[in-house]
Amino acid sequence: MRAVRSIDGTFAVVDVDEPADGDGGIVVDIASAGICGSDLHMAPFGFPVTFGHECAGTLADGTPVAVQPLVHCGTCDRCRAGEATQCRTAGGSLYGIVRDGGMADRMAIDASCVVPLPDGLSVADACLVEPVAVAVHAVNGLEVAVGHRALVIGGGMIGLAAVAAAHAAGADVDLSARHPHQKAAGEQLGAGTDPVGEYDVVVDAVGTSESLSTAIAHARPAGAVAVPGTPWEGLTIADPMAWFMKELRIKPSFTYGHHGGVRETDQAAALLAATPDLASTVVTHRFALDDAPEAFRVAADRKAGAIKVVLEP
Repeated sequence: MRAVRSIDGTFAVVDVDEPADGDGGIVVDIASAGICGSDLHMAPFGFPVTFGHECAGTLADGTPVAVQPLVHCGTCDRCRAGEATQCRTAGGSLYGIVRDGGMADRMAIDASCVVPLPDGLSVADACLVEPVAVAVHAVNGLEVAVGHRALVIGGGMIGLAAVAAAHAAGADVDLSARHPHQKAAGEQLGAGTDPVGEYDVVVDAVGTSESLSTAIAHARPAGAVAVPGTPWEGLTIADPMAWFMKELRIKPSFTYGHHGGVRETDQAAALLAATPDLASTVVTHRFALDDAPEAFRVAADRKAGAIKVVLEP
C-alpha cells in the first residue's frame, strides 16, 4: 500500500506492507490526513515511520472514526492523577512519529485511540479532531468562562481552533494574526482582529519569544496565558517585570487528555460538529495522497494562503 515517509529530508510516497490487526489492534481505512506544522519541522529527522498524526477514516464495518494518536497507559501516576497529557509512556506511542501514522491507505491503531464521530461531522473533516483537541485542551486549562475577554495569538490551525473553542465557552474573542487570509478566517469564526487593551485569558498558539511577549503585554493583572504553540526555538521573556508584577499564570499546554471526565478528543469532535464553519474555514487545500510532495510544499508556504492542508487517499 502507499504511505508518506521522509526520505533524505524530503517527503515521498512509498510502498509499504499492509498493516495487520496485530500491529495495533484495529485497522482504519484512511479517508483524510492533515499536515501539521510539526510534520514540516520533523522532515529532516529521518524517522523510519509513516507520517500523519491527524487522521480519520472508517473501520471494517464502515463506522467513521477519527484517530487519537496518543496511547495513554492509564496506569502510571500521572494518568491515575487524571493528567493524561503527562502520561509517562504516551510519548513513546505516538502514531505518525514513533509508530506508523495515517498518511497512508490504511493504519493500525490501539482500540483506545478510536474516536467515534458525532452526527454532523464528516470523515473528510474529522482529521481536524486532533489539532482541535490541542486547542480545546489549552482553552480548558485557562478555565475560559462566559464574559471573559480572550485573545488568541496566531492564525494557524491551532489558533483558529482556539478561537472557536473560546467562543463556544462564552468568551468575547479577538485574534492577532500575521497574514490577511488568517485574519479573514478569524472573522469568519466570530473573532475581532484588532486586539486592544487587556484580556482575562490569552492563548499563544505561536510559541515564540515574540508571541509570548505579546501575550504578557495584553494579559490583565492576575490573568492567564496558555501556550499550545510549540517552542521549537526556545523561549525568552522580553519584559519579565511585566510578567512578574502582573502575577500572570503562564501554562504550557501539551496535547490533550481528559476534562470533566470526558476525553478532549471527544470534545473536539463535538465542537467540530457544532461549528460547521470551522472545518470549511481552516481547510484551504485538499490533495490526493499521490500528490503528497506538492501538498507539503503548499503547507509550508503560509504567505500563499494555506492554513490546513489535507491529504485524501
